[in-house]
Amino acid sequence: MHHFKHKVFALVHQIPLGMVSTYGDIAKFSGYPGYARQVGVVLSNLPKDTTLPWHRVINAKGEISLSGEHLQRQKQRLVSEGIVFTEAGKVKLKTFRWQP
Repeated sequence: MHHFKHKVFALVHQIPLGMVSTYGDIAKFSGYPGYARQVGVVLSNLPKDTTLPWHRVINAKGEISLSGEHLQRQKQRLVSEGIVFTEAGKVKLKTFRWQP
């Protein structure tokens, strides 16, 4: 899975400011469709001081998959980059979804 992890890192690194991608998209673009959950595992194991924009990856419903303070931290980072959330707490993927 070493190759998969590097592809995930390379793709997430490319997500531009003000855009998001989904776990499923990252899996698909890395050549491993169906590995959305594994993308989440890779990103959850990043070191605290990582510069990888992990916060730009959300779920296919346009929601943040984290909870509690982690959800708030991710949401604050996205909002500070210009991402808009609906009242229901979702990102409009039609507007903000990045495609490499």
